[in-house]
Amino acid sequence: MKFIELTLGSYIISHGYDNKNKETLEHVRSDTFSKKVIAVSRIKSVSEKYILTDYVDGRWIYWEYAEDFEDVKKILM
Repeated sequence: MKFIELTLGSYIISHGYDNKNKETLEHVRSDTFSKKVIAVSRIKSVSEKYILTDYVDGRWIYWEYAEDFEDVKKILM
């Protein structure tokens, strides 16, 4: 399994949708960034601000990251 080291901060957890089809989000704020190692297979998409990862129980997590978008894109390609 391939891994990537990233510097991650605040994140948003998507817990799914309620009975009115509204997404249930939990915002977790962090004042600092810390290094984490993530399995590349868990990364679903990368934007200039967030890396979207899946979680074992079906939730999605949008992580803020400190690295440059182009650098992350090169590492993943």
